[in-house]
Amino acid sequence: MLYAFGNDLYLITLLMQSNKITLKQFIKYFKIAVTGKQKDFTSGSIRRAIFMLAVPMILEMIMESIFALVDIMYVSRVSVNAVATIGLTESIITLIYAIAIGLSIAATAIVARRVGQKDLKGASNAAVQVIFLGVLVATIVSIIGIIYPKELLSLMGGEPDLIEEGYGYTKVLLGGNITIMLLFLINAIFRGTGEASISMWVLILSNGLNIILDPMFIFGFGPIPAYGVEGAAIATTIGRGIAVLFQLAILFYSYSKIKIGIKDMIIRVGVMLNLIKVSIGGIGQFLIGTSSWVFLMRIVSEFGSEVLAGYTIAIRVMLFSLMPAWGMSSAAASLVGQNLGAKKPERAEQSVWLTSKYCSIFMGTVSVLYLLFAPQIIEIFNDTPDVVKYGSLCLRIMTAPFIFYGFGMIVINAFNGAGDTKTPTYINFVCYWLLQLPFAYFAAITFNCGPSGVFWAVALGEVLMTIIAIIWFKKGHWKTVKV
Repeated sequence: MLYAFGNDLYLITLLMQSNKITLKQFIKYFKIAVTGKQKDFTSGSIRRAIFMLAVPMILEMIMESIFALVDIMYVSRVSVNAVATIGLTESIITLIYAIAIGLSIAATAIVARRVGQKDLKGASNAAVQVIFLGVLVATIVSIIGIIYPKELLSLMGGEPDLIEEGYGYTKVLLGGNITIMLLFLINAIFRGTGEASISMWVLILSNGLNIILDPMFIFGFGPIPAYGVEGAAIATTIGRGIAVLFQLAILFYSYSKIKIGIKDMIIRVGVMLNLIKVSIGGIGQFLIGTSSWVFLMRIVSEFGSEVLAGYTIAIRVMLFSLMPAWGMSSAAASLVGQNLGAKKPERAEQSVWLTSKYCSIFMGTVSVLYLLFAPQIIEIFNDTPDVVKYGSLCLRIMTAPFIFYGFGMIVINAFNGAGDTKTPTYINFVCYWLLQLPFAYFAAITFNCGPSGVFWAVALGEVLMTIIAIIWFKKGHWKTVKV
């Protein structure tokens, strides 16, 4: 975790040097960024705007990835099956959450556009409707997760002993998924208003609680019994549930740019339909991506629990270092949405290219470090020889083109920030379903390349996605999208 934090500090330093500011100015701007004092990002220095939005978003993503790594570090001490259970469950939940991700894209895009238009009432109305839709989706997921946890793990290729040990984790996490759903969606609303610092502090609270509660529920503490891997899900649900209450208090008690009152808690058909319309592309986009992820996990499961555990750990480590890039891409999306709302499309485009430049330099540096130290990093989480072997192989192959990953994330999320969710959907369809999945299956199974065939498929798919996204972004059609 310290290694990844060092990379995040390097990225922040890079932003500081690019903006040619002194250490004293940096500290001043850093305080403004984390306290959320700057609200308007449609005028002034674009570099400063990127800094003010990116810093809290990067820190927010660090908090999210620390949560993921803490779970793996504790659960790795339980068993290999416990680690594999987390990998299989997350594959299921990310497929279901494609709907939530699509809604969050729509929420950020519409809220950002309304804020850019100075229509705070319209932003509030959109926020209420996205919360209603999130609760509806979460209820459906909960019912399925509580009734069919064993069947879901079996469908994903889990072995009988894995299912028996880990189904409680799946049941609790899916059953209490409303906490994860609302935490994600409401933070998307805050990012749309440009108040990324609020999202950051919410996740600090959530993950701080998770770090404290994880060992208590996994290994037992006083009157709390040792729940094993199921305890990780219990800790997550409690920590995130408290954070959701904190989010709602912010919205209801006017600590945000937008305010929600009891009188606003009604269904507004027009606003809801607009949200659904914009989110359809986002849902399709991430449904394609996450279903691809599920099938890749299913292919990897054919090679046994050790390979699956190594793959799961490598993906968690990768996601940790991708979080700063996600933070910057979220900053780019907010800047695009607000500046299009303020009728400044050229400023929106310039924001994307500058953010992409910073992100690509950072990701290139991370790639080199992973290539050099992959085995040592995997061993931090699990020292089983086969887990280390395949985990480090996965990490090296999949992070080799990291510079493309970073650039691609910025550009793809820029489309989403503009409300153009259809373009990334088409790009994902070509890169994931037409290239990545067939390549992974034939390389790994038909041509006996083993797990490395899956790893190479992921790397090639991401490179192609970035190239196509850049070409299409330059055409500029996203500037004319209305939301």
